[in-house]
Parts: sequence; C-alpha cells; structure tokens
Amino acid sequence: LAEWHRKADGNCAIDYGFHQVVGGVDADSLKAMDELVDEGVTTFKLFMAYPGVFLSSDGQILQAMQQASGNGAMIMMHAENGSAIDVLVAQALAEGKTDPKYHSLTRPWETEAEATNRAIMLARMTGAPLYIVHMSAKQAVNVLQAHKDEGWNVFGETCPQYLYLSLEDQLSQPGFEGAKWVCSTPLRSKAEEHQEELWRYLRTNDLSVISTDHCPFCFKEQKEMGVGDFSKIPNGIGSVEHRMDLIYQGVVDGRISLQRWVELCSTTPARMFGLYGRKGDIRPGFDADIVIYDPAGRTEIGYHKTHHMNMDHSAWEGVVIDGHVDTVLSRGKVVIDDNEYHGAKGDGVFLKRGLSQYLI
Repeated sequence: LAEWHRKADGNCAIDYGFHQVVGGVDADSLKAMDELVDEGVTTFKLFMAYPGVFLSSDGQILQAMQQASGNGAMIMMHAENGSAIDVLVAQALAEGKTDPKYHSLTRPWETEAEATNRAIMLARMTGAPLYIVHMSAKQAVNVLQAHKDEGWNVFGETCPQYLYLSLEDQLSQPGFEGAKWVCSTPLRSKAEEHQEELWRYLRTNDLSVISTDHCPFCFKEQKEMGVGDFSKIPNGIGSVEHRMDLIYQGVVDGRISLQRWVELCSTTPARMFGLYGRKGDIRPGFDADIVIYDPAGRTEIGYHKTHHMNMDHSAWEGVVIDGHVDTVLSRGKVVIDDNEYHGAKGDGVFLKRGLSQYLI
C-alpha cells in the first residue's frame, strides 16, 4: 500500500482509491486486512484462476472471507475454475490449437458458473459480502441471481467488452489479430446469446455495476508474446476512457434507461465501494464531479481520434456512439471542455473509502 501511495501521490489527474489484491492468505495478511480497512482500503480482490500466480485455495478464500465478515470489507472475486482451465489449455496446445480464439474456447461458461457458485457458497458460510467481477456468462449471472433473490449480500458487475464484443467478431479474426481482445473472463460466443442476457440482467439489477476491468497491453512486444501459444498472451483490454460513451449507446438503442445508465456507471459504484456522500450524486455537500453529455452529439472511437490510453491500438477502433462528452468537472474544476484537456497532474487526491452501503 505504501508503494502504491508513493506511485500515485502527486501524479493523478483525478481522485482515486485502491483495491487490495490478496494472494497468499496467512496470519499476517489477515491482520493486514483489518489495518487496511482503517486506511480506507475496504475491498479485497481474490482469484480462483491463475494457479501459481494469483490463485487462492478454497481454504484461503474461506479465511479471507471470515476476516471480511468481521471487519465489514467487501470481497471481490475473479470467479473462474483455474485448475480446470489449465487442463483444457494444455490439451488444446497439445492438439496444435494455438490461435487467440482458443483463449475463449478453453475457458467455457461452465468454468465461470461453477466458480461463481463456489464463491457464493463460501461467502454464505462466512457471512461475508461478495462482489463478482467482470461477469461474462449468462449462466454465471443466473447463479448469482438465485442467491440474490434469497437475500444474500452478493453482487455482480459486467464490462463493455462482454456487452458488445464476441468470440466470432473479434477473437476469431485472421492470424494473430484476435490477441487484441484476449481478456479474462473471455469474450463469449454471440451464438449463445450472452450479450442479450447480460443487458437484461442489467435492467433487472441482477448485475449492479458496469466497470471496465481496464488492463491495457500493447500489441507490439506484449500481446505478441503469445504468437504460437495463446496461453502466453497477456490478458486485458483497455476500455476505461470509453466506458461512459459505450454504455450510453445502450440508452440510445433502448437497452437501458437514461437513469439506469447513471446508476450503473456512477451512483451504484459510489455506494457499493464506500464513496457515497462525496461521489456518485449531484447534490449539496458532494464533490462537483459532473459530466455534461450531449445526446445529439457523435463520438467516433479510434486510436487517432478519441484514444488517449497508453497503448498502441484501440479495442474499439471504428465504433461510433450517438452521443458526446462536452464538459467534465472534477471537484468543480473544468478538466475537459470542447475536446480540450484543462486538468493537471496532481489534481487528484486519494479517497479514503468507507464500507459498502449495500450490506444488510
């Protein structure tokens, strides 16, 4: 935590907070979880995937959840059955299946749905609140829905890539081009109708938040590490710059309401992650974080058009949005106006977060 404070202090253009990844779970890290809550870091991310790197065993997850149950923190879970996935990956490579599309085909929806159910069952055993990150499979959200309907503190998010991109259209592009869209959980098949179901779950509030899982890698030298072996492609897509625009297109297309757009992208995240009272609403006493959006505008996403992220390509090249950001204020200061940036490094401050307001 101290190291990341050092990296961020004086370098951020907008306000920021931290999640804490918990890999190894032992007496020291469990004690540190309590200390971090006091420091305003009230969410802890664990992984059921990536054996040998991030994966925590069920026993470790249980211990971390017990700790969170005591201090009120939220457990954020990457829910995929990593051990099963590793077997499927090894089998695919042995059969000469090395193209980027096999990243998705070796992470079938069953691995996400099974891990989602297992994570929720562990959370139910401990009473810990649970937030499943970057959900992509309709079957996994169906599992979440069943437990939410029983009144448990379980929540889920999805991301723009799972609402618009697919195995067929992006990951299966000729040659190695599909590597640009390798992320985990993976892009799913359009034929299985995951996208339509995810939009429906957003309307019914079974999915509570649209995040990005922003994890950018350059195509040259980074994504290219996986040429000839899809398992070596760094997992991640850059989307944080375009999230609000991409989800506004859902309003234009009649998939969600204007009010639901604001709830999913602003108000609910602020309440979910202990920032409401400062963020997520426009009212006296709150920070004046305001986007003035022109519904009659037009935004064409592209590497040389609206892209400012530190990567050499755009996952959203050529996408056109029926809307446009005109002005952005951060704590009352205009930072974007008429496509010009008026902010400065150091404008952003660390936000000490409280506990989630959604816990019962």
